[in-house]
Amino acid sequence: MRAKRDCLSLTDYSREGILALLARAAELKKGIPGTGPAMPLEGRCVGMLFEKSSTRTRVSFEVGIRQLGGHAIFMNWNDVQLGRGEPLRDSARVLSRYLDAIVVRTYGHSVVEELARWATIPVINALTDLLHPCQVLGDLFTLQEVGLDIATMSAAWIGDGNNMANTWITAADVLGFRLTLACPEGYDPSVKPISKNVRLTRDIKEAAKDAEVISTDVWASMGQEDEVEERRAVFAGYQVNSELLALAAPNVWVLHCLPAHRGEEITDEVMESDRSLVWDQAENRLHVQKAILEDLLG
Repeated sequence: MRAKRDCLSLTDYSREGILALLARAAELKKGIPGTGPAMPLEGRCVGMLFEKSSTRTRVSFEVGIRQLGGHAIFMNWNDVQLGRGEPLRDSARVLSRYLDAIVVRTYGHSVVEELARWATIPVINALTDLLHPCQVLGDLFTLQEVGLDIATMSAAWIGDGNNMANTWITAADVLGFRLTLACPEGYDPSVKPISKNVRLTRDIKEAAKDAEVISTDVWASMGQEDEVEERRAVFAGYQVNSELLALAAPNVWVLHCLPAHRGEEITDEVMESDRSLVWDQAENRLHVQKAILEDLLG
């Protein structure tokens, strides 16, 4: 019996592992069967433990689990004993006796690490304040679909050094593509790059110059509601708009993980332009997450 594996960070995968995962996502999207059973999650139950609310993450995982033949059990944090103070290690061991995997969407990254440490079943990070691996895997798959070589591309991140920025850094470290992040002072990513192909600047024009893909996110994420006005002032010059796209590569692509605050971090014009891959990347969460589930459980 093979050892239990988790998906907490892109660093859980090698370069070849990520490319294989994306290749399988492409097959699943096209309806090409794999070498295993047609319904690899048949008879399996996957728990979805959410401390943070969600649209795309919840729906894409529930639909994906069902399409693979499994059953999803949604657990709101406050509806289970964790909301009343039960230790994570106790919940992890109990849930491991009932379920075949746990999908977790929470605040602290230490939560998914603690659950993974004590669980005897795979744990999938569906978002923490530190990392959002499922989203960036979907983004990379989307860029592959439009013909970009994700190992050699030039990418830019504009805005907050949040969990998305951190995950783009880990992706660049593993895959080797060039990444320039433009973040205001005091809002740098907390993950420090280990490769020379990742740079940080305060100048969005420098970051966007010749970039083949530009990605951004809201200025204030969930849990930062009390910082909204302060962040609007700080991030006012960090908007993805048509003027910024003019500095990028001729066929630049634009990504946003949603939800978007149109007119703040990105303009309506760019969101609705033919350079926007926003809706494709939202859909591709489904296919990539199916590949993750199949890989861990199939």
